[in-house]
Amino acid sequence: MLSAVRDSVGEAAARRYLPVLVLAPYAIWVAVSLDGLVATLGAAAIVAGLRASRTRVRGWAASGWALTAGLLTGVAALFSYSAPWLGLSIVCVYFARRRAFLNVVTGLGALVPVLGAQLLGFGWADGLVAAETDYASRVAPYRSVLWWSAISVVVLLLATGPAIVASARKLRNTAAWPFLVGAGAAVVFSIAAGLARGGVEHAWLPFFPWLTVAAVAPQMPAGELPPAPLLLTAVGAASAIVIEALLITPW
Repeated sequence: MLSAVRDSVGEAAARRYLPVLVLAPYAIWVAVSLDGLVATLGAAAIVAGLRASRTRVRGWAASGWALTAGLLTGVAALFSYSAPWLGLSIVCVYFARRRAFLNVVTGLGALVPVLGAQLLGFGWADGLVAAETDYASRVAPYRSVLWWSAISVVVLLLATGPAIVASARKLRNTAAWPFLVGAGAAVVFSIAAGLARGGVEHAWLPFFPWLTVAAVAPQMPAGELPPAPLLLTAVGAASAIVIEALLITPW
């Protein structure tokens, strides 16, 4: 995460983002959820995409990094059906840096793990359909879409803390916008499709940090760097303690 922030908005912003990242309320779920691994794979894929699209990286080096980004995204997709949404952030990075052709290389790379699993007997698309069917039969009939979608939004706000407000206010004028678009689209789709009916504290874990990146990103075009959000960090850390003390979390 910090490597991606440094590559996109500078090292000073990455240093200011460190306490926000480490002391975020969702840290209590990182320690107990497999989706922490998915988040790591997704972050590594985005870093590889950023390396591929650097101005001074061309030719085979760029293709190699782009292929790595695709491979990591494909592996992450084998752990979580929501992981491919992080690929949207990579797509936005490529277009923002005018390296759209790299999307082809990354897309092909993402297919390699999925097709490899297919040859070994696991159909990714079939698994997705089966998971949705099982969810619809066991959970959906007993949970209202509107009610649980609202609860999921509340969980999102609790998990990301006040830093998400500061981040959302800068969406239109920061170089970190590709991260917010990718993660935000994943959350919006989950809600619109009626899939957000519980469990979002870990299902959305790979997206939470990307939603708060812009809280410390410099403003464009002036390039002014905001001060370290120590108050937001303190509130976020306190929120994590309160959540852990009052709610039953999985172990």
